Amino acid sequence: MKKWMLAAAAVPLLAGLAVLVAVVAALQAEPSVSLQAEPVAEDVARALALVRAHDPRRATPGRVSALRLSERDVEVLLNQAALRRHAPSAGSVSLQRGSALVKASLHLPANPFGRWLNVQLRLRETGGLPALDELQVGRLPLPAWAGEKLLRWAAERAGLQPQWQAASEVVRRVSFGAQQLAVVYAWQDDSSERLLGGLVPPDQQQRLRVYAEHLAAVTARQSPGWSVPLPGVLAPLFALARQRSAAPGADAAAENRAALVVLTLYVNGRTMGALLPAARNWPQPRPMQVTLDGRADFPRHLLVSAALAAEGTSPLSRAIGVYKELADSRGGSGFSFNDMAANRAGIRLGERAVRDPQRLQAALAAAQRDGDVMPPWQDLAEFMDEASFVKRFGGVGAPAYEAQLQEIDRRVAALPVLR
Repeated sequence: MKKWMLAAAAVPLLAGLAVLVAVVAALQAEPSVSLQAEPVAEDVARALALVRAHDPRRATPGRVSALRLSERDVEVLLNQAALRRHAPSAGSVSLQRGSALVKASLHLPANPFGRWLNVQLRLRETGGLPALDELQVGRLPLPAWAGEKLLRWAAERAGLQPQWQAASEVVRRVSFGAQQLAVVYAWQDDSSERLLGGLVPPDQQQRLRVYAEHLAAVTARQSPGWSVPLPGVLAPLFALARQRSAAPGADAAAENRAALVVLTLYVNGRTMGALLPAARNWPQPRPMQVTLDGRADFPRHLLVSAALAAEGTSPLSRAIGVYKELADSRGGSGFSFNDMAANRAGIRLGERAVRDPQRLQAALAAAQRDGDVMPPWQDLAEFMDEASFVKRFGGVGAPAYEAQLQEIDRRVAALPVLR
């Protein structure tokens, strides 16, 4: 009897010890993947071209198509879409004929075992969807079947199960080549709605609806005319965010993100239905041109950058800003540092929306002047074609270019609302 009692007492102790050993083996002091370089304008151009070419809203249902991604494409997607919210986490991809090696280093809160969770997995080409061949977490190897269960569990915890299911129905084959990945797929009749709807969990959809309805009410009360200064719509939505964030258990950063998404779509002339099919039946805001210092382009630059930065993609928002200005210098309106000032102000706003959400809410709720959110810009060079831009500032990354960005950042940092 004593032996049985000792055995019964030893089982939970051994189980706990096994868990402790697994944790010690899984967590490490240093990352196995170096932090990736920020995306550049060429990455943005490539991503936009891929989105246009493979947009499910423009596709013929049932038509078989192929998407080809370079190793760089996959790494940018992994780091900017999947890991950016866990910064300073990083991932890398090595594509070989028939297989892919994926590594990720996730930064963890302080603990006695190690600040880094290093994950390495190898995927094998099968003629259909890839199969997991190997999985290692830190120094702890796991069998493939356990790894598949762990990945499905992680997808469920991250709210990605609808996308996982939709992808399994749409994707016919994934093949790996030397530094290249190919996906053969066929969109279905409801692919667009399922993918777009699945990207936004129900609680976020409800939060977006609150701000969309409030924006509809705010624009309905605006004085006659088709133009409104940005503070006229920005302040009321962040006043609502401040009010909702005061409730017990509220997530102030999530409230700010929702407000920014609704405003960003609105200033770009898009409805929430473009992002979320369910929103097509929500109250719609009155169409108006939103201006900042009398210009309609500044609110678009500022809010797109803010929304991206609030989602944890500040490097991407910077790259998008540079890409837009370079594209303008090659045939558009020209490279403009005042547009870059709006971009940089938006990035700072988006970062503050997450890092110090309630302070930003109070500041924006009280914003009344365009100069509260837009730094002085009248003396900044604009409308430069590519030759003029290179002659005056040396091109992107040159000392004169970097000096101009530093001056813009100094002006942005001086805005009381964004301190």
